[in-house]
Amino acid sequence: MSAFLARTDILVCLLPLKDATWGILAHDLFAQLPRGAALVNVGRGAHLVEQDLLQALEGGQLSAAVLDVCEAEPLPVDHPFWEHPQILLTPHVASMTRPEAAVELVLENIRRHDAGEALIGFVDRTRGY
Repeated sequence: MSAFLARTDILVCLLPLKDATWGILAHDLFAQLPRGAALVNVGRGAHLVEQDLLQALEGGQLSAAVLDVCEAEPLPVDHPFWEHPQILLTPHVASMTRPEAAVELVLENIRRHDAGEALIGFVDRTRGY
């Protein structure tokens, strides 16, 4: 992991939230990135230790962060992320649904269900994600 982080200019977090990933985006991880790297978190808000992010940005270890998820949602109006010049907040939408694509997926899943096949996009809660 250290060798990977050492050559990562933009770290994108897409991890599921598990015991092992809770608070993974923290000071120790940021310190392993090249100075000036950027962070994109579209995983879960609890991956990020918010105070560590603010310190990494202020100290120049990180140059920017794009956050689609936060620990508290909705983010309180007085939260420092709203006004921070190096943080871009996105509205926690993975993508825009195109009706024509959604209809195809729903029809395919109906066909799979009727045939006793595995569904596309099925969430296995026993795995934690």
